[in-house]
Amino acid sequence: MKPETDLEIFLVCAPGFEQVLRAETIEKGFKKPKASHGGVTIWGGWSVAWRANLDLRGASKVLVRLGSFKVTHLSQLEKRASELPWSELLNDQVSVRLEASCTKSKIYHQKAAAERIGRAITRAAGCRLDDEGDITIKARLFEDRCTISIDISGDGLHKRGHKEALNKAPLRETLAALILRQCGYDGTEPVLDPMCGSGTFVLEAADIATCQKPGRSRSFAFEKLMNFDPELWEKMKSKDTRISPAAHFYGFDRDKGAIERSQANAQRADLGDQCTFTHAPIGTLKRPDGPAGLVIINPPYGVRLGDVKKLSALYKSLGTVLMREFSGWRVGIVTNTDKLAKATGLPFVENPMRFDHGGIKVSLYQTDPLA
Repeated sequence: MKPETDLEIFLVCAPGFEQVLRAETIEKGFKKPKASHGGVTIWGGWSVAWRANLDLRGASKVLVRLGSFKVTHLSQLEKRASELPWSELLNDQVSVRLEASCTKSKIYHQKAAAERIGRAITRAAGCRLDDEGDITIKARLFEDRCTISIDISGDGLHKRGHKEALNKAPLRETLAALILRQCGYDGTEPVLDPMCGSGTFVLEAADIATCQKPGRSRSFAFEKLMNFDPELWEKMKSKDTRISPAAHFYGFDRDKGAIERSQANAQRADLGDQCTFTHAPIGTLKRPDGPAGLVIINPPYGVRLGDVKKLSALYKSLGTVLMREFSGWRVGIVTNTDKLAKATGLPFVENPMRFDHGGIKVSLYQTDPLA
């Protein structure tokens, strides 16, 4: 196995947000992060990889790269895969899921590639292969180079472990954290979402403000690896970083059920005192007492033909209320067409950030503080 400090650790994130995640890794004390398409690479020991799962808000997965090598035929792939340190990580008490992809390579059959790598793993470690395995191994063959990584997160990191009640098409917590950071949010100002759904933006903002560890309430796949150190992990988790923020956080929604779900989620996350959720339509929205902050919104999108026309009135109403009530506040809106953004009448800055949300091409439109 590579020396502890030489592990290559890849932090997966939504494409387009690589530099945003890189900024977070620097803030959280990870050394020399390097952004590339789809994520950020850091280096360090296994405890560094564990801490990435515990501390980082924007990463959606943490992968440890076990090896990378040139390969042109299946028998060579099996031989090189068998040289990786499987017996130091896996045993017959765990099951393994294999995912393989082949692009521009002489080895083009993904199933055959997965079978050969699986044979090397089971022979070395005695574990069993299972489509629902405890540990996922990812093999990527691109231009005759095979990179094999182990997914040490397990469930996606947006599953914080303290949010159960969801609305339809919920925004993932990891993406919410990246959007908040892109909007300049640092935990010191109030945040308000007038269409809060199950409360993702509001709860993520409050969690950031209280300086809690996002992975504190869940388990991870690396806890099933042979090199896992439970005592060290408990020490890492037990460091109490929570503070009482000066700012407060607000969610509104016209759906009473959404408000009930948001309130339940806030209680589970121990954020009930920091958040207020109110059943109210857009037209009645009022600026809360106190300093200006950030209004952040993920409204309905115009996905189908004709949707844009139907939604324009909603966006216009939203913009009218924000211009009237929220002088001094910044606004961030996620939507999928320039027409809907323009319907708000808000003074958005140029060059909105573009990214994918649930397979839909969307943009983050932002304003400076409103006049």
